[in-house]
Amino acid sequence: MTSPPYDQTPRPQAGTGLRADAERNRCRILAAARRLYATEGLGVSMTSVAREAGVGKATLARRFASREELVNAVFADRMDAYADAVTEALADPDPWHGFTGYLHAVCAMQAADRGFADVLTMTFPAAKALEARRAESYGRLLELITRAKDTGHLREDFTHQDVVILLIANAGVVTATGDAAPDTWRRLVAHMIRSYAAPGAPIPPLPEAPAPTALYRAMVRLSQSGPGTA
Repeated sequence: MTSPPYDQTPRPQAGTGLRADAERNRCRILAAARRLYATEGLGVSMTSVAREAGVGKATLARRFASREELVNAVFADRMDAYADAVTEALADPDPWHGFTGYLHAVCAMQAADRGFADVLTMTFPAAKALEARRAESYGRLLELITRAKDTGHLREDFTHQDVVILLIANAGVVTATGDAAPDTWRRLVAHMIRSYAAPGAPIPPLPEAPAPTALYRAMVRLSQSGPGTA
């Protein structure tokens, strides 16, 4: 006796729809956090991220239990680029050129994304992957500094702490100048490289200072929003 025909169309497994919804929500949350962090910095609240993503706070909490988890997910690719910057610098046959190029590259990353500017000047112990990439980059930065000193072009009293100081200063300039004078950071970096250079070292040209009107607009904007919230 012939068995009756039956429908062999694969049916979705239980929970597939729920997993798809969860992944869509996760992507929406990450996209919203990227937008807000890039323009406003890491001071953005989790509530604001949920609102921007169009999800409830409970949904956000299920996907990311803490700000550190969200920061880790948002900036994983940028920390990869940060690590790649020091790798590229070490590959430069001229260690001094590699060192100055590295400083420009990292400060440019800060200028392009206010959130990342904050990430490079803060620590997130709970964000394991992010901190692991930072630690890896730190070790290679020490090697880059040693090589640059061996050329005789980097001052002997330069230390790795000076890189952190530069990043903190640059983060402040990026925050303060915003759209009013967005290239101001370039002049800061050029001045700092000149201060790091030993006598006779080749130094990059000094970019033009921001126009007085642009810098004034940045100062007005900063005074209206308050320090650290531009």
